[in-house]
Amino acid sequence: MSEHDSAAVHPAAAGAESGAGSPDSSFYSKGPLRLRRSQVPETTADQSLLDSRGPSDWTHEDPWRVLRIQGEFVEGFDSLANIGPAVSIFGSARLNPQTQAYQDAREISRRIAAGGNAIITGGGPGIMEAGNLGAREAGGVSIGLGIELPFESGLNDHVELGVNFRYFFVRKTMFLKYSRGFVVMPGGFGTLDELFEAFTMVQTGKVTSFPIVLFGIDYWQGLVDWMSATLVAEGTISDRDMYLFTLTDDIDEVVDIIGTAIDGEEL
Repeated sequence: MSEHDSAAVHPAAAGAESGAGSPDSSFYSKGPLRLRRSQVPETTADQSLLDSRGPSDWTHEDPWRVLRIQGEFVEGFDSLANIGPAVSIFGSARLNPQTQAYQDAREISRRIAAGGNAIITGGGPGIMEAGNLGAREAGGVSIGLGIELPFESGLNDHVELGVNFRYFFVRKTMFLKYSRGFVVMPGGFGTLDELFEAFTMVQTGKVTSFPIVLFGIDYWQGLVDWMSATLVAEGTISDRDMYLFTLTDDIDEVVDIIGTAIDGEEL
């Protein structure tokens, strides 16, 4: 059983089943709603949308889902339209404050925020928490774009502007639309998903003047080597695609790359 399988029931849901939990126990985030105990759903909105099993009466609900999706886009656009220049920090929810990656993410975020930029994260624990904490320490705007998941308990305590989403694709749009660059710390599947989404958008010209920094040479070098030795060698990407990003361990370099890209834009 995978870690996700073993954590398939949200802690609030577990409390509801066992009768445990107090009025101060964790909330489950479902779009703009905050739920706990008996109100915690058994499936997420994304899972219901994509699940093809079961009776076919789900087809009658899709027009209403479209309106809900539209509402999420409107809420996101309305909430983030005036945040100014912003940079997204991605990374694992599983890396705690004792790890070097957490401390590096905190310092990177602090220094980028000190330069007048908002910091956007996924709003969860780990590297996301480090990013939001660094932004707050610098007096910058700390933003969390949360997602409904069965194994995370909502936004971390350092988020000042938080928006919760039901659908991953809506949330991804917000990251791309309102960020001027990505700093990608060590992370798992979610981080890789966001990273390759960014690669694709830059490669295809959907976003321009968009720096992507991979921080942690030891962590990312194997992926970079594979891309060069396999993807470039087989012709599935070009040599120039290897210049879509910067790989570094140097915090000063990260700050310089992000600052130069933002300073060169018309804000």
